[in-house]
Amino acid sequence: MSKIKGIYAAGLSILNPDLSLNIEKTISHSEKIIDQGCHGIAIFGSTGQAQLISVTEKITFLNKLSTSKYKEKYIIGTGLNSLGETINLMKVAMSLNFKKFLIMPPAYYKYEDDEVIQFYTRIVEAVPESEIILYNFEKLCGYKFSINCIKELVKRFPNQIIGVKDSSYNLFEDLKIENFSILPGSELKLLKGLELGCSGIITATCNVTAQLSRKVYDDFFSNKQQSYNKKLCDVRSVFDQFNLISGLHTFCSQGDQIYRNLLPPLRLLNYEEEKKLMEDLKNLNFKTNSSMAA
Repeated sequence: MSKIKGIYAAGLSILNPDLSLNIEKTISHSEKIIDQGCHGIAIFGSTGQAQLISVTEKITFLNKLSTSKYKEKYIIGTGLNSLGETINLMKVAMSLNFKKFLIMPPAYYKYEDDEVIQFYTRIVEAVPESEIILYNFEKLCGYKFSINCIKELVKRFPNQIIGVKDSSYNLFEDLKIENFSILPGSELKLLKGLELGCSGIITATCNVTAQLSRKVYDDFFSNKQQSYNKKLCDVRSVFDQFNLISGLHTFCSQGDQIYRNLLPPLRLLNYEEEKKLMEDLKNLNFKTNSSMAA
């Protein structure tokens, strides 16, 4: 039985005009997409600009998030290169009764499996009550998990290493571990992943595809005909033409201008990109406030 399963969004972080984190709006956004169908939200993943948000703001945010009505549905991303800061942030989160974490290996430096095992070993030894979802995204950190590395981590820490978000897509078809959750990072992989025994998805575009993604997920387990998967994949493919953070904030800003605020060096789509995004989504009859539109 998977330890975590379902449709998870890599949540957006909402910023004020001065680029400080708008805590209330970010939590409200997360709660809204849970209401729309997500089983939960990964906070402070790459989509949430985690690497660009200060530790102080993250701690302030976690204190407020701990009062959310959906507190049990959040996975906390650390978004930090520093081992010490990662551990310290996790300890703060644990003190607020968050225990599930999404953790990517550090960016910039070159290393192999043995060094990655040592990195997570240090974390587990420091925060032994934590439950960790490994974040496999070579494009961002320069390292791609091997199957052998993950099997070794699970062998050493079966109670702490509970799953992997696979955004490099080298794992979800072939990795098989009992009681271990495999969650591809795209709606394009949702149905195939479920057929292969994966546990669901954690994706950026579930910020706007929550209803569609949940319908595909529920229909799979109800043995119903898949009548929404093509549209779901088509919508994801439209967003995949652009930087996902830029595209999602541009799309969401159609309904609320606060989404236009992004931390440099991130940016919104330019005029031509925005025009194409909106036209392509309109051709799919995909609307800002009605992602289940026929």
